[in-house]
Amino acid sequence: MQPEIIEGYRLSPQQKHLWLLQQSDRQTYRTQFALLIEGNLDIKVLEIALQKVAARHEILRTNFCCLPGMTIPLQVISDRSILSIQYKNCQDTDIQKIFAEKLNTPLNLEQGSLLDVSLIDLSSQQLLLTNLPSLCADRVTIDNFVRELSHLYTACLNDRELPDEPTQYIDISEWQNELFEAEDTKVGVEYWCKQDLSNALGLKLPIENRLKQKAEFQPQYLSLKINSDLLGKLEAVVQKFDCSISNFLLACWFVILGRFTRQEKITLGRAFDGRKYEELERSLGLLEKYLPLSCHLNNRSQFHEILKQVEQATVEIEQWQEYFSWENVKLEQNAPNLAFFPICFDFWQQSQKYDADEISFAVIQQYVCCDRFNLKLSCLLQDASLTAEFHYDSTLFDTAAIERLASYFQTLLASAVNCPEAEIGQLEILSQSDRNTLLVEFNQTQTDYSQARCIHQLFEAQATQTPNNIAVVFEDRQLTYAELNKQANQLAHRLQRLGVTSEVLVGLFVERSLEFIVGLLGILKAGGAYLPLDPGLPQDGVAFRLQDAQVKVLLTQQHLVESLPQSTAQIVYLDTDWQDIATESDKNPTSEVKPENLVYVLYTSGSTGKPKGVAVEHRQLLNYINAIAQRLDLSNCNSFAAVSTFAADLGNTTIFPCLCSGGCLHVISSELAVNPEALADYFHRHPIDCLKIVPSHLSALLTASRPEQILPRQRLILGGEACSWQLIEQIQQLLTCQIFNHYGPTEATVGATTFAIAAEQTKQASQTVPLGRPLANTQIYLLDPNLQPVPIGVPGELYIGGAGVARGYLNRPELTQERFIPNPWENSKVKSQKSKFLSPPAPSAPSALPTPLYGRVLSQDLLT
Repeated sequence: MQPEIIEGYRLSPQQKHLWLLQQSDRQTYRTQFALLIEGNLDIKVLEIALQKVAARHEILRTNFCCLPGMTIPLQVISDRSILSIQYKNCQDTDIQKIFAEKLNTPLNLEQGSLLDVSLIDLSSQQLLLTNLPSLCADRVTIDNFVRELSHLYTACLNDRELPDEPTQYIDISEWQNELFEAEDTKVGVEYWCKQDLSNALGLKLPIENRLKQKAEFQPQYLSLKINSDLLGKLEAVVQKFDCSISNFLLACWFVILGRFTRQEKITLGRAFDGRKYEELERSLGLLEKYLPLSCHLNNRSQFHEILKQVEQATVEIEQWQEYFSWENVKLEQNAPNLAFFPICFDFWQQSQKYDADEISFAVIQQYVCCDRFNLKLSCLLQDASLTAEFHYDSTLFDTAAIERLASYFQTLLASAVNCPEAEIGQLEILSQSDRNTLLVEFNQTQTDYSQARCIHQLFEAQATQTPNNIAVVFEDRQLTYAELNKQANQLAHRLQRLGVTSEVLVGLFVERSLEFIVGLLGILKAGGAYLPLDPGLPQDGVAFRLQDAQVKVLLTQQHLVESLPQSTAQIVYLDTDWQDIATESDKNPTSEVKPENLVYVLYTSGSTGKPKGVAVEHRQLLNYINAIAQRLDLSNCNSFAAVSTFAADLGNTTIFPCLCSGGCLHVISSELAVNPEALADYFHRHPIDCLKIVPSHLSALLTASRPEQILPRQRLILGGEACSWQLIEQIQQLLTCQIFNHYGPTEATVGATTFAIAAEQTKQASQTVPLGRPLANTQIYLLDPNLQPVPIGVPGELYIGGAGVARGYLNRPELTQERFIPNPWENSKVKSQKSKFLSPPAPSAPSALPTPLYGRVLSQDLLT
């Protein structure tokens, strides 16, 4: 049997690149356009003109054939120039629907005509729909094809021939291949081999849905028509700065990408038509390719400076465009198969209307996909019309995110056109409507809570209402509300005799126990504020806090005395001194304390420098207690557990709502809190309704043999660190309690936002559980370095304002002034007495910025 033989030509470098993409994507890359024909059309003449176009251009009669064992096909040209045209009558005038249906029609690249032409009768008009694989056509091919069709239609009417002979694509293909093989052209190849593409290949946007499992390339697009007034202004500006519209749009695209990624260098793929020589200008076929173009962005740079930088970079790489080939590019080891630019840009200027005697052809819709991408801005200028198309891989981006991106681009374009001398960090990216949504609508949290009583007075009222209810339990000891109130009163009277009054700090160096709760309430009842100190803290840490806070009185336990540093504070022992304290009055003491007085001071860990004492007032804690009880609906919770250190405010979510509502607070010792089996047994014997815990702590406890016994019956509140969806899924498999993610640094009084996790909700666009919406009377903002709100889905620094923001840093007025800043939007309707810089960028950010608490925060995570 004689072996099968095919005769053909090598693919061009760009065809080979596209062919390999098609094999991995299983996606036929298309070039399709729709021509609306107006006038007295002679269908027979149109048929002849189309046949002549196909006869003149071999690429329109080319198939791509492989023999067994071949991975790269050959271009095989058919001698037959007979074109089959499909004729359809269609009453449906939905051209987009017709266009989409044709776009999805399968193509056989190996046989049959790849030039798919349909003439559709739309009653009053004719629509010529032309479809080709992108192996045969690019964007410029559309323009050249229609121009030649109009000329040939006119020529056929007048029985004439076109005088010129077109350059055939196979000749261009061979010339391109020889460029990479010839010795005298190696300088061009080496130019691209030396380019570092790591920035381009690693470029990702925060609006990418990174949790979606990567599937085949599924391109979609969204069109944005730029209004004529803005286009007119754009044309005037580019004339003033002696630049092109394409580079102005590209500069805007760079600015958008810089604002989204916070990177100072952006490299993307820019399309070049591959026809810089006159002989190639009218050719048909795939010559278009994307080349890496970089831009360095600095928020202080003026837009026109970025524009000039883009112009210079474009001129430089354009002269080397024919030498670029993915085969010759050295890819990073971590992305050996990523032979495309994730983010791209292209600009094309075409005529919309082509006249041919008594008829005209108008390109009313076109679609070109010649390369793979994750996201691409494709701009088309047709006569006096500018369209921006946002092409995206739908496996990575949601339609809503692209719609927002298009709106941001339009706003920034208008801002750059109106003020090209502005610094790029000051250019508007959000419309007034978007700003209002982010700054005002998301922060409509005003709630009227009573500020008539302080924290201890709420407890006193509860003790009167439920005196015999168990208030607090520690191991085998417990106190009723009446007993707890009595002991706290006795301690309060003693403290008052020691000089404790409003704004006086009392140290609380006590292990987790009944004594700690008695001490806390006693301090508040005396009118003072408490400073909790963890007995596990190194002695020098305790000494620093006592000295910095100028503590005059210190409550502790006798067995902890050896852990105490030397101090001038007067020491009261809550165990060995109690017999003496018990001689004090057990009546509720009176004090001059008001809601604006201190309730406690908590010190930060010092991981970002010297520990800072955060001063919180009664009114801020009152707002938090009311807000969290409402948001979490704690009305059905009767038993609460405190499992974390009292030297941080994590446990305040359970302590104060419990004691102010008549619940039973279980104080868990530090030894029991880290023993999964023992704690599971305790919670089995003493069922808990509400538990607040750090995710990593809970994860460790869930290693118990009966992990479901660790979980509360009603409310599980996670806070203190980022929470993974894997942990949520593990919890939901064990129990059906309501789970909340709770966020807020010490400076925002325990917490500022909450996110309620729905049953079986384990799959989200974010890698970690969202932070949620602000609590009552709290405002949250995500800002860029210029204190401008960032768009939804974009990383920013988290600022918090409102009733929960602490008074400031104890004895650190310079830090209080720096970190607790005024409202940055003087002209907005936002009412915020204080705003707090809370969540700076990731550790790789410039060292001039504060160290992060939790790293970057996405607004989609925050505002879900």
